Amino acid sequence: MTRFFLRRSAGFVATLFGVSFVVFWVMNVVPGDPALVILGIDSTPEAQEALRRLLGLDQPFALRYLAWLAGMLVGDFGTSYAFRVPVADLIVERLPLTLSLAMTGMTVTIVLALGLGVLAAANHNRPVDWSVMLVSQVGIAVPAFWLSILLVIIFAVHLRWLPPGGFPGWSDPLGAARALVLPTIALAAVQSAVLARVVRASLLEVARLDFVRTARASGLARSRILWLHMLPNALVPIVTIVGMQFANVLTGTIVIENVFSLPGLGRLVFQAISNRDLPLVQALVVLFATIVVVMNFLVDIAYGVIDPKLRPAA
Repeated sequence: MTRFFLRRSAGFVATLFGVSFVVFWVMNVVPGDPALVILGIDSTPEAQEALRRLLGLDQPFALRYLAWLAGMLVGDFGTSYAFRVPVADLIVERLPLTLSLAMTGMTVTIVLALGLGVLAAANHNRPVDWSVMLVSQVGIAVPAFWLSILLVIIFAVHLRWLPPGGFPGWSDPLGAARALVLPTIALAAVQSAVLARVVRASLLEVARLDFVRTARASGLARSRILWLHMLPNALVPIVTIVGMQFANVLTGTIVIENVFSLPGLGRLVFQAISNRDLPLVQALVVLFATIVVVMNFLVDIAYGVIDPKLRPAA
C-alpha cells in the first residue's frame, strides 16, 4: 500500500507541473496584448512598451514561466491586471463560496443518487424502477443553465420562497443558506441523474453474483443484503463516477454563479477572461485543475481501501 501511495503521489505532482506548463503556455500564445487591454486603445506605443517591461512581458518565455512557477509555489500568483490587487487575495476572498457550493452540490448529488439508484435496483423492472429511469433521463437532458432560470422563475419570481440571486455574505448564515439553495439544486440535478443510473446498474450487476444468492438463501433481510452486502461491493464504479462528477460540479459553478450573480471563483473566471487578466486566469485555471487532480488522487487511494484486489502486489 505504501508503494501504491508513493506512485500515485509522484503521478499527482507530475500532473500538476504539466498542467501549470500547459496553462502558462496557452495563456501566453492566445491573441491579444495585456498592455493594450490595461491602457486602452488610445494609449501610446511608448506607454504600452513601458508597461510590458514593468509586467515582465518582454522577458523570454522560459524565464517568465520559471518566475511564475517559483512564485506560485510560495503562494504568490502575481497581481491582477484588472483589479490591481494580489491574485491570492482575490482567490482567498472568493474560494469559500465556490467550495461551499460545490460541496453542498456534491453532497446532495450523492444522497439523492444513492437513494434513487438503490430504490430502482430494489424494484427492478417494476413501475418504481421505470419512473426513476424516466426522471433520471429527463435530468440528464436538461441543461444546467436552463434549469437555473426555471428554478428562479418558479421559486423566486412566482412563489417568492427564495432569493433570485446575489449573496448576502457569511455574516448572515440564514441568508447565505437561502441564497445557495437554488444554485445547489441546479448543480445537483443533472449529476444525481447520471449517478443514480450508475448506482442502479452497478447494484444489478452485483445482484447476479453467488454471494448474494447465498445471502438470500440464508434468510437475511432484503434491506440488509442490499445495504450491507451489495452496495459495498458495487462501490468501485460509483466512486469513479463521483470523482469525475466533482470536476463537473466544480466547473459547473462558472455557469451557475453567473446565472445567480454569486461572487465566487466561477464568476471571477468569467470576469478575468473578459478582461484578459492573464495572472488571474492562470491562477484560477491551475487552482481548478489542482482540485480536480486532488479528487482523482483521492479516488485512486479509495480504490485500494475499498477493494484490496486493486492494490499492487507487495
